[in-house]
Amino acid sequence: MTSLSPADAEQLRLAFQRCRDMDSTLNEQLRAYADASREVFPAYGEAVDRLVARLSDNGGGETAPRPGDPMPPFMLPDEGGRLVWLPSLLEGGPVAVMFFRGHWCPYCRLNVRAVVQALDRIKAMGAQVVAIVPETQEYTGQLKAESGAPFPILTDLDNGYALSLDLAIWLGPEIQQLLSYQDMAKFHGNDGWMLPIPAVFVVGRDGIVKARSVDPDFRKRMEIDDLIEALERASQEN
Repeated sequence: MTSLSPADAEQLRLAFQRCRDMDSTLNEQLRAYADASREVFPAYGEAVDRLVARLSDNGGGETAPRPGDPMPPFMLPDEGGRLVWLPSLLEGGPVAVMFFRGHWCPYCRLNVRAVVQALDRIKAMGAQVVAIVPETQEYTGQLKAESGAPFPILTDLDNGYALSLDLAIWLGPEIQQLLSYQDMAKFHGNDGWMLPIPAVFVVGRDGIVKARSVDPDFRKRMEIDDLIEALERASQEN
């Protein structure tokens, strides 16, 4: 199979809903969806395994900022076109800077939803969340509306900021063919087939990275309890 049939797409939609409604941790939901996806669309699961192996062999994301490093500042537009500057966000407390692949990615949607559910705990410690995706504002707005996310979702057009952090990757022809049912050129405003490695950087008010999660396997994400713990430590430092 080189792409997804409508019947298989419907199976994946139902699988996503089941995983979304599970009473479990984020990574348990992600694993359940990955298992369901592999059953419905095995060619894609196998291609992702090869992509992850290639990225891991090449040290994908290894040189991204680590704890103790300064977080390079960004100024990026939110879903409404307002420019958001990291130093301004940090004036209010520590910030979780989170990179997502896009509104179309079920793993990202599960991840964003889990963060939204934890926002009361995050806000209670004076911390904030900002999401960054390589999509145009039409689609960051769609992700925001569908997830109910009250935090900014920023457009990193052409992956400029992700590239500066060594997070941007080229998917390659095999994945391109398998994902041909997604209109990536429309989502991104280009046909480069570049995506960021999903990542989280917990940045203290001093602009220093306190914790990070960078995994070339987009099917795995920073657990919500770990995110909250890192933000809590950063809040106490400042």
